[in-house]
Amino acid sequence: MVQKDKTLEPPPVDGEQSPSPVSGEACAEAPGPVEQSGIAVEPTGHRKFISGVVEGFYGRPWTMEQRKELFRRQQKWGLNTYLYAPKDDYKHRMFWRELYSVEEAEQLMTLIAAAKEYGIEFIYAISPGLDITFSNQKEVSALKRKLDQVTHFGCKSFALLFDDIDHNMCPADKEVFSSFAHAQVSITNEIYQYLGEPETFLFCPTEYCGTFCYPNVPQSPYLHTVGEKLLPGIDVLWTGPKVVSKDITVESIEEVSKILRRAPVIWDNIHANDYDQKRLFLGPYKGRSTELIPRLKGVLTNPNCEFESNFVAIHTLATWYKSNMNGVRKDVVMTDGEDSTVSIQIKLENEGSDEELETDMLYSPQLALKLALTEWLGEFCVPHQYNSRQVPQSGAKSTAIDVSSMAAPSLCSSTTVTTVFQQPIMSPAMPPLCLDPLAHPLAKIPQEEEEVEVEKKDSDEEPMEMVVEKMVDEPEAEANPEEKHDGPVLADKMAEDLKPMDTDKESLAESKSPEESIQEDSGSDIAPMQTDDQLKQVAQTFDVFVPGPNEKPLFTAEPLTVDDLSLLAELFYLPYEHGNKAVQMLKEFNWLRANSSVVSVNCKRKETEKVEEWQSRAEKFEEMCCSVIQMFTRLSNSANRTILYDLYPYIWDIKSIISMVKSFVQWLDGRIHSTSFYCFWIDSGRWCRSQSSAQFLRGDQEPWAFRGGLAGEFQRLLPIEGANDLFYQPPPSMPTSKLYSIRPYFPKDEAAVYKICKEMYCEGLEDIPFSDDDPDLIGDRLVGGLLTLSSEYGFVLEDDEGICGYALGTVDVKPFIKKCEMSWIPFMQEKYNKPDCQKDLTEAEKMMLSFHEEEEGLPDSFLSNFPSLIKVDIHGKVTDPSVAKSMMGCLLSSLKANGSLGAFCKVRQTDKRMLDFYSKLGCFEVAKMEGFPKDIIIMGRSL
Repeated sequence: MVQKDKTLEPPPVDGEQSPSPVSGEACAEAPGPVEQSGIAVEPTGHRKFISGVVEGFYGRPWTMEQRKELFRRQQKWGLNTYLYAPKDDYKHRMFWRELYSVEEAEQLMTLIAAAKEYGIEFIYAISPGLDITFSNQKEVSALKRKLDQVTHFGCKSFALLFDDIDHNMCPADKEVFSSFAHAQVSITNEIYQYLGEPETFLFCPTEYCGTFCYPNVPQSPYLHTVGEKLLPGIDVLWTGPKVVSKDITVESIEEVSKILRRAPVIWDNIHANDYDQKRLFLGPYKGRSTELIPRLKGVLTNPNCEFESNFVAIHTLATWYKSNMNGVRKDVVMTDGEDSTVSIQIKLENEGSDEELETDMLYSPQLALKLALTEWLGEFCVPHQYNSRQVPQSGAKSTAIDVSSMAAPSLCSSTTVTTVFQQPIMSPAMPPLCLDPLAHPLAKIPQEEEEVEVEKKDSDEEPMEMVVEKMVDEPEAEANPEEKHDGPVLADKMAEDLKPMDTDKESLAESKSPEESIQEDSGSDIAPMQTDDQLKQVAQTFDVFVPGPNEKPLFTAEPLTVDDLSLLAELFYLPYEHGNKAVQMLKEFNWLRANSSVVSVNCKRKETEKVEEWQSRAEKFEEMCCSVIQMFTRLSNSANRTILYDLYPYIWDIKSIISMVKSFVQWLDGRIHSTSFYCFWIDSGRWCRSQSSAQFLRGDQEPWAFRGGLAGEFQRLLPIEGANDLFYQPPPSMPTSKLYSIRPYFPKDEAAVYKICKEMYCEGLEDIPFSDDDPDLIGDRLVGGLLTLSSEYGFVLEDDEGICGYALGTVDVKPFIKKCEMSWIPFMQEKYNKPDCQKDLTEAEKMMLSFHEEEEGLPDSFLSNFPSLIKVDIHGKVTDPSVAKSMMGCLLSSLKANGSLGAFCKVRQTDKRMLDFYSKLGCFEVAKMEGFPKDIIIMGRSL
């Protein structure tokens, strides 16, 4: 097999390596490792520090072209390893005994060859722990046969993973092995020796983080057995104190290293996002001192599901590693040379930060982030298209090939150590069947299985899916490492059942994909992997993306800036931390809510200084909100659609919630009531959830315990925090720069609201029953009273052509009706004469007659639970369904802020459009009660 202890040739130096926050001279003077066939070793003959990426998340695996681009970036940035462990390659875990088919074998060999070409070591991982019988020699032989097959593909490095599995052994194993750890160690040692003791062989324990060790790390019998019995040439994977560790300290690594009797390889989930479909992590690699490097065997990051969103995560990991790639201790660094200059620069960077003071004088996360964003900006400017259609997969299974029938490929015929980088064979353009009921040890997202239902002790997860998009046809990657990357953009997050290792511990509020309509095109026949030929055939059938008629043309908007990307990163920072600008926005919104009584309706506004301060801070907060919306617009018009499609669901979501919050802050000024209920509401903490947030951000809990990220924080700060349906606003199937804004109603808007009200009322009617003699009749009857007597609860929707929707209401309909009877109704009776009831009345005359007849009131038993009347509508030209939810969210927030317990609306029985419209906004038909009008349907919603 692999010949060890050979002297290897040094790899070529990539002149385009990104700068590092350490002096170039310091890096150059470091004794560099030497390499042969892509695997580098230190001059002593030991394997060099493992640094790179693990594809270990739940959801659709990356495509072959994306992996080739990953290899190119890794080579450019100085990383050396790729670990293949995608959860949705079910031959990796669920059906680990099955051999790969001929087509899959070709895929694997292509990936391995690509990895070798870029000097990246490919590690093939297999996860047999779900159902293997350790004492059954046939099972062991099946595992050997599978790894023999992969060896013939050219793979030289392997990993055995035993994460997220039941600790209990079957009766047969209990008769042979004294403990679960002994069983795992026995088979791992046997496989390691069978493969010829590979230079790189990784083992993932079932207790792979501090919180999973029983009773704790130093006293864990399991870890002690692993440390004592596992052969010394096998490296152990470790995620740190938690599955997703906020910090990994030197002390914690020294503790576990002592027990394992070897330095661990960190499987780092700091940028993993598969446990929360609203979160993306664009912050820098952080919380790991560079002093860890000499105490570790390596670091592999398990990043975001969306490939293009990992530029910062991987770039900053490379910067972190290069900052101390020779394992220099901190007390040795502080000299009078170049390093001290770098240390001063890092110190200055840290002094300007609101975060905890960095003590690492070799690496600055803030500086590393700036370097990454500056380089990433260039990628946005490169035009790159890909199609939105999902690529169908063949459901037919190919014949598996036996090892004995295959000759070793020529690329592996050499006896020297080669860097074999394998990309997952199962890299479908569509989500493969989610057959693995367990989460991967270092895997990111635990999600619920769609095809197989398995009972778990944890709560079931609803499927988490993302937009499914497909790339346009482009030639396969060439040998040139600088070639342009192409590949699908938006990764689909499949759902799976939870296991202890899974990072998802709560059921999701949403179960549908933002792009459900696209996914429905795929059909139910899904194969485990997609070949390049399939991708090309389908891609050729689609046209290149063309902006719609209502979109701003691409590439003509204001260019994207580093400041935009910096804002983006701070909105989607890290699992336990928001960026500075995001924190500032949260603080300002909290302050504006807590001090809104100074601008309330019933305050006398004598404290002019406080009023001016509130309004000034509200204006600045609105400016911050506008900067988010502007960033969204620039990103939506960026030339590189491939990157955009990976980011779009997330920037759409944050844009939507920020727009709603901005509208609510505008409404607070002069419309909130400083009543006793309001004060109770504030004092009870229903607006002040920052304490629980702060407790979470300390890292005491895993990040899935606090869902939603920054968007979730803002949602919890709004009065209608529990109305999850209104906050679930899937993005359109194709990115658009079309923007809508929601603001409070002003008297000047009356004509526009009347116009929309009339147009939408008459829509669908064959004969318009209203003449031009009374142009205001419909508006007067349906919305006039609300606009005149309850305008403080009005909102309007605007686009670039003007008002195109409205949301109106009154907090308590009983006093509102009395006001109408006293002022509005008499005015209408003067405006519209009572028609002759002896003849057949037209629709217009019936509407006029309603002003002259006493309206029957609703029963008190109903109004005690639903005191507020609402009226919402949008123009037919508005195709974005999310704006109606946002308007309803603003309206209900204003009503609840002033004490409402529920709202209702009246809909004609024949008006199917409005019945469907209100149903989609969370309203339900209230059961008929005595006193309800006969020809009207009452729909309500509790607050």
